[in-house]
Amino acid sequence: MQGDKKKTTTPVASVGADAGQSNLCSENSIANMTEDFNSCEKSLEELLREMKLMEEPNYLHTVSKRELYQKVYTGRPAIIDGLLNSGAYILAGAPKIGKSFLVAQLAYHVSTGQKLWNYDVHPATVLYLALEDDFQWLQARLFRMFGVNDSATKNCC
Repeated sequence: MQGDKKKTTTPVASVGADAGQSNLCSENSIANMTEDFNSCEKSLEELLREMKLMEEPNYLHTVSKRELYQKVYTGRPAIIDGLLNSGAYILAGAPKIGKSFLVAQLAYHVSTGQKLWNYDVHPATVLYLALEDDFQWLQARLFRMFGVNDSATKNCC
């Protein structure tokens, strides 16, 4: 080695499409920053800008990681305690194993508020869409499940 010079890598490394790498030295450090990035307060201008964005027809609400960690979200109550929470579900299985019958039974218990298999049920209005069945099939299923009792399905549309 010559003198006090230390062996170093090339000052301009090949990055991307052979673009040069900056030799600038920065004195900026997260530890030296004075801004409070943990503050939950937003300026009035920021809030107005966000409200205006939400009015746009193609607006898609997103949540930052920071907001996700800092905000306290309250859960939605269960529909059937310990069995069925609010949300979207896909019920899939082989044909003719009772999927539609199960969903009709769930709809009935939720619409009447009656316990289902010893689970407490919170009554609610139910919209049951049986898009693959015709009216005769639905009628026969309802008669098998509930008999001719029309009051049993008063909250089920």
